Amino acid sequence: MSQYKPGSRLRSAVCTTEVVIIAVPAGEVTLSCGGAPLLAVGDTMPEGVTLDADAAAGTLMGKRYTDDSGKLELLCVKPGQGSLASGGVALVVKGAKPLPSSD
Repeated sequence: MSQYKPGSRLRSAVCTTEVVIIAVPAGEVTLSCGGAPLLAVGDTMPEGVTLDADAAAGTLMGKRYTDDSGKLELLCVKPGQGSLASGGVALVVKGAKPLPSSD
């Protein structure tokens, strides 16, 4: 069982990024932003944690981020400098679903 639940709100420890979990697979999931683990919104910020230059692609507000399997999905509600990752693998912006043809 995952420690994260859909609807949970998380924030980055190194930038202003905040996300809401839309979908999460069963099992152990490790989420990070900017190279540091994501925190629950109410958690205190750790000291001495800095943005990793290799994980500084940034996040975009209103975009959904997903993994290769499509089972993990996060919605960015506040943008920041860090990039999102699961288990050290960068998450990508989820593309829009194609609309059905009107022919």
